Amino acid sequence: MQSLDIEQPGMPDLQFVLMILALSTSGLQTCNVPEGLRATIFDRCWALMHEGPPPTEPEDRVLDLRAGTELTLEAMAQTIRSLLAESGFTRVQWDHPPSEPSRPSTPAAKPLIDRLQQLYPDPPDVADPRRDA
Repeated sequence: MQSLDIEQPGMPDLQFVLMILALSTSGLQTCNVPEGLRATIFDRCWALMHEGPPPTEPEDRVLDLRAGTELTLEAMAQTIRSLLAESGFTRVQWDHPPSEPSRPSTPAAKPLIDRLQQLYPDPPDVADPRRDA
């Protein structure tokens, strides 16, 4: 089970907001935050960046934070923290194994991915004889 302390998440606000928004729209059944509260979190963050109502289709419930400002980001982080705290949550907990990427990388990203793969290759699929001893 993974968890995130809402007051001391151990990450910058941008990562915190992105993580909570991803969990809010994930549909995970193993998240301790009820679906209604997750929807409210997304809707309130949406309202900080858009004039119109939030989308209703699950695949459209995505926030692009690139157009936001530092003030918008701070407001989102505070909104998330206050909504969770008002509902009695100090930690967000979920259980979900890592999944494969849902989209292929763009051709422009391929050289970077190849270089990263050279720096951090997958471990070999052989047994370590020192561990078996």
